[in-house]
Amino acid sequence: MFLTNHDMVDLIDFRHDLHRHPEISGEEEETARRVVAFLAQLKPQKVLTGLGGHGVAAVFEGAEPGPTLLFRSELDALPIEEKTGAPYASTVAGKGHLCGHDGHSTTLLALGLGLSRQPPERGRVVLLFQPSEENGAGAAAVIADPRFGEITPDLAFSLHNLPGLPLGHVALKEGPVNCASRGMRLHLTGKTAHASLPETGISPMSAIARLMPALTALSRSAPPALDFRLATVTHAWLGEEAFGIAPGDGEIWVTLRTLVDDHMAALCAEAENLARAAAAETNLGLAIGYEDIFLHCENAPEAVDHLVRALDAEGAVHDAGTLPMRGSEDFGRFRAIAPSAMFFLGSGESHPALHNPDYDFPDELIAVGARIFMRVTRDILG
Repeated sequence: MFLTNHDMVDLIDFRHDLHRHPEISGEEEETARRVVAFLAQLKPQKVLTGLGGHGVAAVFEGAEPGPTLLFRSELDALPIEEKTGAPYASTVAGKGHLCGHDGHSTTLLALGLGLSRQPPERGRVVLLFQPSEENGAGAAAVIADPRFGEITPDLAFSLHNLPGLPLGHVALKEGPVNCASRGMRLHLTGKTAHASLPETGISPMSAIARLMPALTALSRSAPPALDFRLATVTHAWLGEEAFGIAPGDGEIWVTLRTLVDDHMAALCAEAENLARAAAAETNLGLAIGYEDIFLHCENAPEAVDHLVRALDAEGAVHDAGTLPMRGSEDFGRFRAIAPSAMFFLGSGESHPALHNPDYDFPDELIAVGARIFMRVTRDILG
């Protein structure tokens, strides 16, 4: 094992420090600063900062020419109040590292420790700490950054911890592993009125009441069915918070999911048609917007083969598990750049679920993930 007990103490302390100071998508300035400060000890040949926002990339070069491997983690936390009771719990009200991005980034730093002591024989290793994963904006911004050309990979890898799997067990397969998704915002506009004379206004109440079950009814099947799609109403509001006003506008937020990108356009069209029909029937204005756009994540056979060899060499138990999963992942955008693959590292069968207030990343996984990534590096670059 390339990590000493002292290394693990330092890494866990670092992870706990990140955990105390969560920053949500687009706000990861201090998180990035902490990562850069840790990287300074490791003396990579190059460090890029402010990449696609607050992204950081560290480059470890071999002595001989060769391929570039990219290992990616995420910097952002979630706008959820933490309720773990941990001594290192979030100190920021309403925000918490409740998806494990603090652990994923610490895992990359553990890999960096090994590379600082024994660089690859050839090629390059890029450790990418990506911003804004949770809202689907970060990967696109990083790739669009002109400096990304300096670190364009030949292969890209990532991991995500996964509650429900035994601790350290790995789920991995070729093909789609995360669904495409996007947030659809429907804003309905009518005319307010005095609450005693509602007939003099145009209320979106009936349209919203009709649309919520109609949108949900667009769902069908389940992964791995190719025709899987899911519409989940996540938020709705109607009028002002007042008893004296009949509402004149309102919104519905719905998350749309499909197994693959190619099926998303049809689902969006059906949802839009429902909204337009409901608005037209009640003389409402309608504005449609999309946010949090995620492409589906697809594991390339070549990249999966490298991970399988590494897992076997490390004695890690692995299978396809319940993949593909319904959740989305911003890592899917990297498949347009290079063959890529993500594996899912079990955080315990009874571990609290991702995005839950009582979730916390298991520190034991830092060494497990780093060993797998290091094995991939040695197998390919020496």
